[in-house]
Amino acid sequence: MFFCAISGEPPQEPVVSTKSGKVYERRLIVKYITENGTDPVTGDKLEEADLITIKASPETAAPRPPTHTSIPALLQTMQNEWDALVLEMYALKQQHNSTRQELSYALYAQDAASRVVARLIRERDAAREALANVQATMGIAPSEASAEDVEMAEGATEDGLPAAVIASIDETHQALSAARKKRKPPPEYTNATEVKTFTAKHAIPSLHSASPAGITSLAVSRLTPSQFLTGGNDKIVQLYDRDTDKVLASLKGHTKKINHVAFREQEANSTLLISASADKTSKIWSLDSASQEYIPRSTIRSHKGELTGLAVHPTSSLLALCSADKTYSIHDLNTFSQVFRSVPSDEAFTSLSIHPDGTLLALGTPASTIQIYDIRTGAIAASLTPPEGVPFTVHTLSFSENGYHLLSPNSLSSVAIWDLRKQRSTHSISLGDDFKINKVLYDTSAQFLGVAGNLGARVFAHKTWEELIKLDEGGEVSDLVFGNQGKEIWGATGREVRVWGLPA
Repeated sequence: MFFCAISGEPPQEPVVSTKSGKVYERRLIVKYITENGTDPVTGDKLEEADLITIKASPETAAPRPPTHTSIPALLQTMQNEWDALVLEMYALKQQHNSTRQELSYALYAQDAASRVVARLIRERDAAREALANVQATMGIAPSEASAEDVEMAEGATEDGLPAAVIASIDETHQALSAARKKRKPPPEYTNATEVKTFTAKHAIPSLHSASPAGITSLAVSRLTPSQFLTGGNDKIVQLYDRDTDKVLASLKGHTKKINHVAFREQEANSTLLISASADKTSKIWSLDSASQEYIPRSTIRSHKGELTGLAVHPTSSLLALCSADKTYSIHDLNTFSQVFRSVPSDEAFTSLSIHPDGTLLALGTPASTIQIYDIRTGAIAASLTPPEGVPFTVHTLSFSENGYHLLSPNSLSSVAIWDLRKQRSTHSISLGDDFKINKVLYDTSAQFLGVAGNLGARVFAHKTWEELIKLDEGGEVSDLVFGNQGKEIWGATGREVRVWGLPA
């Protein structure tokens, strides 16, 4: 016999969660998902599609306990129910009286505040009149700007980025776009035939805490390919060196799980380690030359919702963040100051990717749509919507290196390749109904695209869409990274980081 993990009663329509393995009454768990979007036992993100119906046999209600089959027992049960009802009524009356008192106090406080505001307005008007009289006596024309109050939006601006930042973006855009048209993959870059032969080369186990376990995000250093950064459900960011098999830094400070991590690597500046968390903050660390330890440089608290996206701009001097509070923001990594924050959108933002030329910003939403913004003005440049189907959340995005294509999910278990020139999907790859997408990613040559999910990872060839390899040795892959020259593929599986590459 099954028992619902919410009500504790035998369910009439039992279903099981693929995330926690717990049994629920469908009516109760669907209502809980609608309100919270998570599994009530584990707290993991849960959708109705993750519920599996259990066909119980026999499909009859559980028999009554023997104690409820006699008249004296029924009378005793009814007496107990009556007593409980009387006690509950008494508690409700007490709560009602307490609420009435709180309402009275709130009304008195509101009345007093209104009187104070009215008095301050009178004093302000009197001060303005006195100032106007003094200015008239001195022959000074009164200032028109002071006649009206100024409405201040908290951290938001509709005017776009500062001119100096726009100039830097335009300069980077011109340099990268001109070079990209002529650039081809270097001869030593891996090809499709080699990718098909990739095998498991290395596994780094026991990263992060065992409870709560799991690596949620992964980034690999471009300047030092043996070093990688991970974020976990344990609220910790770790920097690890594969060559020495040592943890170089264990960075604490977040109060909830880490959603994204990234390196900021620039030849003339020190390397920054950046994280974005479900606790609504982003933290930045750098190496202290004196102590040779990573120390916090800045904490960004601009957003009022969970941070769902993080990306370093191609200029290497800007950081983009997006949040469930329906806004995105741009930050200067040299001064650690916010230079732009968007006005609230109609939908929350669930993922973020920056165009390789640096002028466009793609943002996913829970409504299956992708909004593309001009990063310089903050204006919407395009809106991409897949054909009608089951609504889903666009929680991962990736621009191709040539700048013409955008990779994103177009359902829970398929991905779409969008042509930005035509603003439509040109191809879709189905991964099977059982596959749940965690991450999509183009490699730096735009020859390959990777998809990570609950059944491992898949790598496909761009244009031919041939599936080159399946990487499923470690089970679910939460994040995926292409290594230097495409010679390796890195994946986060549970508490491990696995590396696949050419056989020895």
